[in-house]
Amino acid sequence: MVRITLPDGAQREFEVPVTGSEIASAIAPSLRKKAVAMAIDGRLTDLADRVDRDASVEFFSREDPRVLELIRHDAAHVLAEAVQELFPVTQATIGPVTENGFFYDFARDTPFTSDDLPAIEARMREIIARNEPFTREVWDREEAKELFRDKGETFKVELIDAIPEGEDIKVYRQGKWLDLCRGPHMTSTGKIGQAFKLTNVAGAYWRGDAARPMLTRIYGTAFATQAELDAHLKMIEEAEKRDHRRLGREMNLYHFQEEAPGSVFWHPKGWTLFQNLIGYMRERQAAAGYIEVNTPDIMDRHLWETSGHWQNYREHMFTTKTEDDRDFALKPMNCPGHMLIYKQGLKSYRDMPLKIAEFGKVHRYEPSGALHGLLRVRSFTQDDAHIFCAEDQLTAECIKVNDLILSIYRDFGFTDIHIKLSTRPEHRIGSDESWDRSEASLKQALDTLGLSYTINEGEGAFYGPKLEYVLRDAIGRNWQCGTLQVDFNLPVRFGAFYINEHGEKIAPVMLHRALFGSLERFTGILIEHYAGHFPLWLAPTQVVVATITSDADTYAREIGTQLAAHGLRAELDLRNEKIPYKVREHSLSKIPILLVVGKRETAERSVSVRRLGSPATEALQLDQALKLLTDEAQPPHRSVMAKTPAIDLAVGQT
Repeated sequence: MVRITLPDGAQREFEVPVTGSEIASAIAPSLRKKAVAMAIDGRLTDLADRVDRDASVEFFSREDPRVLELIRHDAAHVLAEAVQELFPVTQATIGPVTENGFFYDFARDTPFTSDDLPAIEARMREIIARNEPFTREVWDREEAKELFRDKGETFKVELIDAIPEGEDIKVYRQGKWLDLCRGPHMTSTGKIGQAFKLTNVAGAYWRGDAARPMLTRIYGTAFATQAELDAHLKMIEEAEKRDHRRLGREMNLYHFQEEAPGSVFWHPKGWTLFQNLIGYMRERQAAAGYIEVNTPDIMDRHLWETSGHWQNYREHMFTTKTEDDRDFALKPMNCPGHMLIYKQGLKSYRDMPLKIAEFGKVHRYEPSGALHGLLRVRSFTQDDAHIFCAEDQLTAECIKVNDLILSIYRDFGFTDIHIKLSTRPEHRIGSDESWDRSEASLKQALDTLGLSYTINEGEGAFYGPKLEYVLRDAIGRNWQCGTLQVDFNLPVRFGAFYINEHGEKIAPVMLHRALFGSLERFTGILIEHYAGHFPLWLAPTQVVVATITSDADTYAREIGTQLAAHGLRAELDLRNEKIPYKVREHSLSKIPILLVVGKRETAERSVSVRRLGSPATEALQLDQALKLLTDEAQPPHRSVMAKTPAIDLAVGQT
């Protein structure tokens, strides 16, 4: 007898193991018709799965948000079938779901291009219209390898070899076509619907390894409804306009070169922007009681073995061996260096909490195929800090860090923040008891503040759980930025201690904290969030003084001098060009303020103020303009207004 418990608490009993379809039919024929998948004790499965024990079962219709992943998974299978129908000698490799859609990688002598997408998409619509059922089969390992080998699918054979012995080899059919897959799937291809689109083509190395074959990756997206798809495509269109790589070129901020893959060559304006961020953060941290330090970029292997990075993070580290046979590593993180600074000199409980901050350059190996402008680099600067405290100070310090993070994000116009609590991973250091205490401290801080959060099971760092702060930008995209991690392990591994009020040696608790995270990545996020139209306080060049006629050159130079004296970053444009040309050029460069002067302004000691994105001009006396701009250029935490200008999706368009 199998007892099935439904979400409303009702129970049904069945004499034998029963499939999801049979359970749904027994409850109501309409449920069987509407259901496309189910969950057994919270695990998403096919309706064809058998329930052979007492369990909780929940059925999902296609409209349930939890089914969106299945819609995209099924669409990836249909994409592979469409490609192999149209281009029979193509090998299908892997096709996972992504955050906003899906992709499938293909091996073909002639790589696909965007010109191939309309035909592939049309064939996908035909396959969906066939409404072929998805059926799962479990195959013998050697028979499955023989099948795919005979089809010329060598990548599938490699995937089968990678499946651990004893694990089922699952194959899913849709009509005559089949694919190696763990599942689950909906009931048929027709359930995918027509709200999908293939978006672009890219190259991708097999398994992300540059030494392996280059494949063609076809990306797509799918939603439950056409309205959702249309909204997403509109967001993609807006994101393309805001692409930080394009704006970085137009604004002359930075560039990349193959001589240093994944490392930024900052141009003067980009470096000014970067230093503005550091200056802002330096002020905020100093006010919060942090002291700033600096640690070496390259350190001996022994340090990284003590910290556990060599054993748990080695594949992401750049290493070198010197002629005296010593192993060194470029630091991927700042925490071991801060640990050594903490250990210099005896610490007392009166010194706790001790807050050590560093704008440290770190280096992490990322596969070349994963690099993406400023958003995914190999060399970057962290606004890293470590708080050493007593355990009874832990919750209070977590609350302070949380308040600082949220306050900083508000200064940049981010008010929609989601927090994730990432718990212990499978591979970790430290005892379960220390992990229990670490996770409990983060939960207590969030609960004390009354903040909502989600649990990210198994995604903590190897040395401790963490909070991840996810920002939603001006066009609705999510970015994971700041982190807060609780670590009982590293101080013990390094033998760090402080003397408590009873004269005993006590290991401190270590909080790892980043606010922007990677400054390079945060810069890229800001470029796209603001579409290059930075608020005045942040802009690399805040004001350009442009002349209408050479008769105003002397006055323009005087204005430039006064702007600099007021702490404003200003440039002069005295070129013999028409003023509409100058306005257009500086608008493309996203200069926030243009002060236009000619004979009349010189005589009246006034300026015509033109703001980026606005066709209107405002005539002000020079003294008025200087005061207005000086006040407006104050960072939000120092400004009397204490707020960031609202973001307009159309900013920067002239």
